[in-house]
Amino acid sequence: MTREVKAREVAAGESASGETAAAKTPAGKTAPRRGNAREVLVIGGNRYFGKRLIARLLAAGDRVTVLNRGSSAPPPGALHLIADRDDETALNAALGSRVFDVVVDQVCYTPRQAATARRVFAGRTGRYVLTSTVEVYEYEDSVASVRERDVDPLDVRVDLELPWDDPEFLDSHYGEGKRQAEAVFAAEPVFPHVAVRVAHVLGGADDFTGRLEHYASRIRAGEPITVPTANRPATYIHVEEVADFLFWTVGQDFTGPVNAASHGTLTTRELCEAVAAHLPGGRTVFREVEVGEVSPLSFRRFYGMDNTRATRLGFTFGNARRWLPRAAAETLGRVDRRETQTGRPSHGGVLGRPETVGW
Repeated sequence: MTREVKAREVAAGESASGETAAAKTPAGKTAPRRGNAREVLVIGGNRYFGKRLIARLLAAGDRVTVLNRGSSAPPPGALHLIADRDDETALNAALGSRVFDVVVDQVCYTPRQAATARRVFAGRTGRYVLTSTVEVYEYEDSVASVRERDVDPLDVRVDLELPWDDPEFLDSHYGEGKRQAEAVFAAEPVFPHVAVRVAHVLGGADDFTGRLEHYASRIRAGEPITVPTANRPATYIHVEEVADFLFWTVGQDFTGPVNAASHGTLTTRELCEAVAAHLPGGRTVFREVEVGEVSPLSFRRFYGMDNTRATRLGFTFGNARRWLPRAAAETLGRVDRRETQTGRPSHGGVLGRPETVGW
């Protein structure tokens, strides 16, 4: 069945007629503006670390285009394109003749979406940054932190016929979807691409996952927090730090998978201690189980990622144990709002910062 093509363009804080005229490439596509400003397309990015990335790009003077289904408008200064990324016809219509220096794809969850993106953006971008996940390592269980080579996209079998359109299937195969999406880009590279494997993200008053609040609600009530009998640690990254990492990656030229995680691991107990520090009347009670469902961010296997590659490439990560108290305070609403009115992280240098940009 043919889908209705829906694509329209909205410039937030800028009229369409106010756009700077650009030259045409031989293929008839609009060339990126020359100079220090980059033409960057962000697919998705309307919440959490995506919106922080967009803010960083705009602050750096880049020309930012945001493409989504119209669920929310981008911040002033960004161009807004509306289309369903699963509809290839609509996606091409929305993009028109535009090309970009970099595309950052925040919402590619399946190999089908990756295959569509590969076709649509071939010849349109000089670099493609896929936001991937630690969940690509879901079948690895090593005491040593996993490295990028432990899951090589070229070794991953892609199955486009799986029911990727089924929300329940997709939810239960999140890691597999990301793994196969990486594999699609790697198998037939039509542009330089990076897969940023993001650790579990914490922090921010806008944490929509509800994971720390899960612990807070049980600690307030003194209700048991269900964890595996053998509860393993994991690596994490702060929401501001992952936005910094993606911003830094936009300006680099390395390719392939890269792990993005703060230094050190955290346990469920440490997470609960950070939460309980803001709930003096609460009580932390753990209930260990051999099988069955457990609380979020508690794991039966090791979930550590090695960040050596990113560190050697030049990014400086923070230490998870140092920023954890602050992250808990932010998410539980215990942060003085005056400290965050500037729109920049207020972590006193605790978080990692790219060495090559002046944030």
